[in-house]
Amino acid sequence: MKTAIWLYLFMFVAFFDLHAQYPILTPFAISLGAAPTFIGWMMGMYSLTHLPGNLLAGYWVDRYGSKLFITLSLMLAGVLLLYQSKVDDPWHLLLIRSISGFVLAFLSPACLAMLAKLGSTRTQQGKLMAGNGLVHTLASVISPAAGALLVAKVGFTTAFAVLGWALIAIGAGSYFFVRETKAPNAAQTDSGLQHSHSHHGITLPSSGRGMQAGGGIPWLFYGVPLGLACSQGILFFELPLMKASQQSLLTSGLLFSMVSLGALCTLSMLFLHKYSPFIRTMFGAFALALAFFGLAVDWPAPLSFSLFLIGMAKGVVFPAMATLLASVSSANRYGRVFSFLAISSSMGAFIGPVVAGQLRHAVSPYFIAFLIMMLALTLLAPGKFRKPDAPPVAE
Repeated sequence: MKTAIWLYLFMFVAFFDLHAQYPILTPFAISLGAAPTFIGWMMGMYSLTHLPGNLLAGYWVDRYGSKLFITLSLMLAGVLLLYQSKVDDPWHLLLIRSISGFVLAFLSPACLAMLAKLGSTRTQQGKLMAGNGLVHTLASVISPAAGALLVAKVGFTTAFAVLGWALIAIGAGSYFFVRETKAPNAAQTDSGLQHSHSHHGITLPSSGRGMQAGGGIPWLFYGVPLGLACSQGILFFELPLMKASQQSLLTSGLLFSMVSLGALCTLSMLFLHKYSPFIRTMFGAFALALAFFGLAVDWPAPLSFSLFLIGMAKGVVFPAMATLLASVSSANRYGRVFSFLAISSSMGAFIGPVVAGQLRHAVSPYFIAFLIMMLALTLLAPGKFRKPDAPPVAE
């Protein structure tokens, strides 16, 4: 538990530092002479370069452990922010953001793998994953306003430099205070995970040496995080272009905060982890799809209320997906399993804004988000989670 507390602390500061850049990156790029189209591709490239990093992270985290990659990812991201504070050309900014996307791709799989190893039961893993979401959401609520205020006080150059040095310090601190958790040996893993698990009526597939990198999860399951990230990318692209957001930068920031507050609301409901992670994933994704449908048809509800509902659905789905992956995977494959989760999210974060930008004049982007989420749910095939896999062949 002590390791989890230290990890939460460093994760909070790291996420705070990273989210503080969101409201200031676009104005910074515009100050360098970047066009809106260029800014959109800059955002997309950050997500696109996540993909090779996520893929490498899966195997390297399993082989070398999480601690090394948490430390290196944070410190290298800080160094890149120091360089970013001195750029004077949009193309240089694009290059630095692309490299940052690759470097930070190791952070999420490493943190999730370490948290999953700390939990010895599914309930403990659910609490740890909910704690991760809570820390992330708290940082995302506070940091955008803090980043904008910092720029208003000291300017872009000093703000990026301060954030960069903060990441370097946090990365160095994680090396000394975060302890690596070793995975159980193969015999223990096989004996403890060969049988299928039943949880609130849902029987999950067994894990063992014969399991694929997907951790016993049908590959179509990863359509849910892809659709979730795609819908969020559409929201983050479209929301600043709405009339309600164009009144002022503060108004836009408050609307984004409503999403985080909604997520914070459901993440604080710790009793939710007692329910099946698969059921939570299904119902949370369905609620998210309905919220986007409401925005698409302009239902008679305030925009802030709709965004709060979207945040609540996110707060249910994110920890549920992570808990489900951890509960059906052996500990020595956590890195690879969570890297697939990060890869699908990165793909969705890249596809969403690009699709919305191309089709927003023909159809509501929110309706596209609704269709994507419903398609992901349709392909999920819940029957796969009621049929246990065959036991691994003895070696």
